[in-house]
Amino acid sequence: MRKALLVIDVQRAYTDKNGALHCADVEATVGRINQIVSRCEALEIPTFLVRHVHKVNGSDLGRMYDYTGEMAGDFDFKEGSDEVAFCPLLTRPLKAVEIVKTRYSAFVGTRLDEALHRLQVDTVIVCGFMTNFCCDSTARDAHDRDFFVDFVVDATGTPGTETMDQDNIRRIVSEFLGAGYARIYSTEDYLDTLQRAI
Repeated sequence: MRKALLVIDVQRAYTDKNGALHCADVEATVGRINQIVSRCEALEIPTFLVRHVHKVNGSDLGRMYDYTGEMAGDFDFKEGSDEVAFCPLLTRPLKAVEIVKTRYSAFVGTRLDEALHRLQVDTVIVCGFMTNFCCDSTARDAHDRDFFVDFVVDATGTPGTETMDQDNIRRIVSEFLGAGYARIYSTEDYLDTLQRAI
């Protein structure tokens, strides 16, 4: 199998303490992401660093912030803002390809699918933020584009919802994706899997 690593939205909106969508235990989550990034770099597995960014005038928002039919107010991830920058803790390999997206899935409106096919990739590794939005959507989209999906759940993060915390969301997303979209791993297990593949 030819793998590629998709590092989704490791941006300051999620990782800064005052970020709009700050996630709990973010240093540990980014640390696990970095372990995967470093192992993939050592194994020469292509890495794609994805960021979510919108034009300041909102012309590329689509339904991102008015999915109910009515805009709820201001929007996040504006081009040029601090929150769209990569987290300074993130390991960014020199050969990594950077992708900018405007939708939950990293495939929509980007060159990702074309780049993966050009590299003859058949398996994507998904980690990053948020577990239940961009990581989940990218995993589902990858599956429907006929890629195998390896979802490293503890290397994803989310601020949670009003009724569910990060751990519960990780568990629930794992159950749903594992039922038909992806193979679910912990970071420790996935690093072992990559080591055995050498």
